[in-house]
Amino acid sequence: MDRVAGAGQGRVVRVNGPLVEIEGAEGLSMLELMALGPSRIAAETVAIAGTRATLQAYEYTGGLKAGDIASASGGELSGFMGPGMLGQVFDGLMRPLSSAPMWLGTGHSEAAAGTPALARYWTFVPTAAVGTQVTSGDVLGSVPESGAVIHRVLVPAGVAGELSWLAPEGALRGSDSVAVVAGRRVALTEPTPIRRPRPFRKRLTDAVPLHTGQRVLDLLFPLARGSAATVPGGFGTGKTMMLQQIAKWSDADVIVYIGCGERGNEMADVLDGFSQLEDSRTGRKLLERTVIIANTSNMPMMAREASIFSGIAVAEYYRDMGYDVVVIADSTSRWAEALREFANRNGDLPAEEGYPANLASALAAFYERAGRVTTLGGTTASITIIGAVSPPGGDMSEPVTTDSQRFVRALWMLDRDLAYSRHYPAVSWTGSFARDAVELGAWQAANGQPGWATRRARALALLTESDRLAELAEIIGLPSLPGPEQVLLLGGRLLRDGVLMQNALSPHDGYSSAEKGAALLDLVFDVVDACQRLVERGVAASTIESADFGPVLRAREECGPSDDAAVRARGAEVLAALEALQ
Repeated sequence: MDRVAGAGQGRVVRVNGPLVEIEGAEGLSMLELMALGPSRIAAETVAIAGTRATLQAYEYTGGLKAGDIASASGGELSGFMGPGMLGQVFDGLMRPLSSAPMWLGTGHSEAAAGTPALARYWTFVPTAAVGTQVTSGDVLGSVPESGAVIHRVLVPAGVAGELSWLAPEGALRGSDSVAVVAGRRVALTEPTPIRRPRPFRKRLTDAVPLHTGQRVLDLLFPLARGSAATVPGGFGTGKTMMLQQIAKWSDADVIVYIGCGERGNEMADVLDGFSQLEDSRTGRKLLERTVIIANTSNMPMMAREASIFSGIAVAEYYRDMGYDVVVIADSTSRWAEALREFANRNGDLPAEEGYPANLASALAAFYERAGRVTTLGGTTASITIIGAVSPPGGDMSEPVTTDSQRFVRALWMLDRDLAYSRHYPAVSWTGSFARDAVELGAWQAANGQPGWATRRARALALLTESDRLAELAEIIGLPSLPGPEQVLLLGGRLLRDGVLMQNALSPHDGYSSAEKGAALLDLVFDVVDACQRLVERGVAASTIESADFGPVLRAREECGPSDDAAVRARGAEVLAALEALQ
């Protein structure tokens, strides 16, 4: 209900950056949205002590002064979820940065009834039957949008009963009703509190892989749908580029890209890339199934804190329609810095490196909203979260990095030495892990890839042994190593440069299918085995080293992104050339 006139109003008594204290507002609740001063600055209630309340402001508080009126809205920070979000760019408060309509409100559709978001017309196509019993999550109809994703209009959570009226096919505004269920009006666009997780029927525990198109991830450190991964890396190690590649090529239905505190030029590059790239699955622009939330470094600090939850709320909205969604947060370090900024101004007791004591709990609450679930409508859908971490000075022992590792299923640690040697993606095979590798190996075996787990184990073993031998060769010299060990060193180089390295700008190498990745791995293993046989026959390791392995290294860029047959044909040629060595 809306508040009566004068109720829930107070006056500002203290302003300290994004921290605002008010006095005299009665009947406030936690997380209630407030409007401060003549500019009606959006702020959220985070603490209440009697008639005094502490708020965190989501906008610049310049000009706000003691004595200004603070008006309560009676609702939480909410986003109006409906058609028209795909392909648009919003700030951390879900306000448009492009031609998108404004979606953020106080939780009351009446408060935004005059906005373009709710005034725009959409074509509604009903699918349910009037007079039937419906329950939460059932599909009432659809709204054709970009063609890449069908927007399904669902019965809201907590609503069930007889469908007594359903709008006929035709044009509807966002604020118009589409149905009446058990006497409750259902609008085409409805508010959703961003901090409150949307309900689902049950969480699924079986592992199904998310194919990213990046070989080092799909072959060595895979991620399951509905899991979470963190990507820590210092400046210049390629975090943003790798995340953009995952956004472009992963086999998710919807992408939610959150630029949290990043530079504006990086977000401009993301938008430009998505708007130009053709989606191989649909033949349309990738942007048409992407929602971008851009809260750049020059925007208000506390809006970063809200941007993470805005992105998750959008993801849950599409998950409930039955889609697999990938949420990419770049970066969670900037989000944590916003938490630290507010905690310090509030006088909270600082923990490690000045971060608030509840940092781990906040990270857990964020990653907990990932999951592969059965929705209220009975479909299987997922939200996969990938969060970047930007540790100051590349210090991997800092709190955000270490706490994030506790709550994720995969760690893709970026190595500065690899990045500086122009090896991209610079994912460290010694510092990364994938906790679902065993379960995903079983899935691969049951779905036509019985050798996946064996390939992965052999590749990791080859990399580990090659690194050990490289350190030894620096001490005693390469010629001092026995022939079989020199071959292992050669195999490690071929694996790193011919399989794990990937050129994001190459039309053939920017994306790699699972079949091509497996073929490239088999090619390297076959070459290593052939070289070992040559050594056993008495061929000198120096002679083997002088052979032309260029075709092995060039196969990743010269063969098509899904052309595993060409890779295997090239392997046969290389093996034939090796067998001719004496």
